[in-house]
Amino acid sequence: MLLKELHIIGFKNIQETSLTFADKLNCFVGNNGQGKTNLLDAIYYLSFTKSAFNPIDSQNIRHDSDFAMIQGVYVPFSNNTGVISGSNAEQDVVEPLSITCSIKRGAKKQFRCGKKDYQRLIDHIGRIPLVMVSPEDNQLIAEGSDERRRFLDIIIGQTDRAYLEHLSLYNALVKQRNALLKQYSEAPSVPDDLFEVLEMQMVPHASYIFARREEFVKAFIPVFADLYKTIALVEEQPQLTYRSQLHDRDLLQSLANTRRRDLILGWTSQGIHKDELEMQLGDYPLRRVGSQGQQKTYLIALKLAQALYLSEQSVKPILLLDDIFDKLDSTRVARIVDMVRSDRFGQIFLTDTDRQHLTDIVQPYGSSKVFYVSGGDFRAG
Repeated sequence: MLLKELHIIGFKNIQETSLTFADKLNCFVGNNGQGKTNLLDAIYYLSFTKSAFNPIDSQNIRHDSDFAMIQGVYVPFSNNTGVISGSNAEQDVVEPLSITCSIKRGAKKQFRCGKKDYQRLIDHIGRIPLVMVSPEDNQLIAEGSDERRRFLDIIIGQTDRAYLEHLSLYNALVKQRNALLKQYSEAPSVPDDLFEVLEMQMVPHASYIFARREEFVKAFIPVFADLYKTIALVEEQPQLTYRSQLHDRDLLQSLANTRRRDLILGWTSQGIHKDELEMQLGDYPLRRVGSQGQQKTYLIALKLAQALYLSEQSVKPILLLDDIFDKLDSTRVARIVDMVRSDRFGQIFLTDTDRQHLTDIVQPYGSSKVFYVSGGDFRAG
């Protein structure tokens, strides 16, 4: 999808703005804290129904406002031509698609596609494929396995609606089992039959999620490794390994075997919610041996590979690049610039504090725009 127009009212530090975008590259330049990242977050909101940085919707409303509204107008496209692929693609009339998010203090968030409100926000995921690269990605390395599982879920979920359904149902069952574990942690007797019913329901969902994660990582690794080596231009060997308890054990039997221990712990110790995605350079954990530049290169390659994977599965996703040049030497910056300006990637939104970086990137493009950002205001350059 191409984002043609964006209208914002009362979102973070943006009081009100309406912008029209180029089909290929849109750059935002300004000092830190002026609103560049907030605008990218508004675009992210329209794809994932939530902020990339703050999951509490009311805290994304401008301080002096009671509500926020984000509206994007999109056009379907194939290979950046502006027409929908299909048997009669050349004759098709492309109708703009409007996505609107309304947030009001003390009220439930509303999300609308065209004139229709979503009853379930999960039904929107994947409609507007998107990848965001930001300094926050360092959490993939620094934080626990939850962040890395979320990375898997965001990619697979944008191309496989059934995956999201299985994941939602599995997580609900784990939550129910955890509640039972706490309820009966000190009880004289445990209703094993009740646990068995829950555990039997968990198995098919876990099996589907495990199979899709394993399939994805296998297809993803070569793309990621190639991008890393292209950016780094060194003989470092980036590794990405998917670890799951389901690789070597039967989940139903494991849940039964660990039920007494789980009663003591108060949570479910077996299942795909304990999966791990290990990130390494050579044979060593990235977080221990990687310099800041190596870690950033690893993360950028990871996210750009995500964009290419989504392109192969559906259409080229919107690519948000937030402050990606910090901590990188000029050679790696040049390599990244060469990559993102190629036809392998779709529409791009990029922020930076250095006008020269953006000038270097914009020059080859016929379809590009530069916006200057100050205090939540946006001026086309």
